[in-house]
Amino acid sequence: MPEIIRRSVENVQADWSQAPKYSFVERDVESKRRSKPAIRSYEEIMIDGSPYRRLIAVDDEPISPGEQAEEERKLRTEIQKRQNESDRERSKRVERYLRERHQDHAMLDALANAFDFQAAGHEIVDGHDCWVFDATPKPGYKPANRETKVLIGMKGRLWVDKSSDQWVKVEAEVIKPVSLFGFVARIGPGTRFLLEQAPVAGNLWLPKHFSMRVNASVLGFINEDSVDDETYRDYQPMSRTSAELQTH
Repeated sequence: MPEIIRRSVENVQADWSQAPKYSFVERDVESKRRSKPAIRSYEEIMIDGSPYRRLIAVDDEPISPGEQAEEERKLRTEIQKRQNESDRERSKRVERYLRERHQDHAMLDALANAFDFQAAGHEIVDGHDCWVFDATPKPGYKPANRETKVLIGMKGRLWVDKSSDQWVKVEAEVIKPVSLFGFVARIGPGTRFLLEQAPVAGNLWLPKHFSMRVNASVLGFINEDSVDDETYRDYQPMSRTSAELQTH
C-alpha cells in the first residue's frame, strides 16, 4: 500500500476520533423503492457520552414555534433522564455508541487492507490539489466480519489532499453481488457510496457529505433499493454542559 494511503488513513482515524467533541447540523434525505424523499434536518449534540439529535427542519423548512418548543421539551427530558441513569444504564448507553464508532474505525482499517491502490494522476477538488488513486479488490483478502464483507465486491477511487494527506473524496461501487446474511440479503452491482470531507478547524477534517445508493434484495425477491444522502455543516466545539443545554 502506498505510503500516502497509509498516512491518509491514519489522519482520518485521528480526526474521526475528535468528532464527538463537536456539534453539527445534519440534513438527511431518504427514500426507498423510488418513494417520495423524506427530508429532515437535525442538530446533533453530545450529552453525557453519546449523541442526541434535535429536529430543526422538515422538507428544508424550519419547524413551527410549537414544534420547536416540543423539541426543547424532549431535549430537557432526555438530559434529565441521562443525569438520573444508574451507572449500569449509562454504561450500556455509551457502549452502544462506542460500538458503532468502533465499527466505523474497523471499516477504515479494512478499507486500507482490502484494496490494491494504483496512482491515477492528480485533480483539483473543491480547491484542493489532490493525488488520485484507483482501488481494486486485493486478491485473497479475507473480510474480518459481516460489515467488511461488502468490500470484496467493490472498486473505488480516492482523492487525497497533497498538502495535508487528508481524504477529500472517496467513491466506491459494488461490481459483483455480495451476500451479507447468506441467501437472506444481497447487495447488487450498482450500489454506490460517496464520502466528501473538508477542514473544519485547522488541519481537522470531518465529513461534509455522505451518499449511499443501495441496490439490494431480501430473501431473493423483495427489492430494497434505497437512497440515503446526508450533508453535515456548522461544526462547533461542544462547550456547553448538560445544565447549560437545559436552559438553552
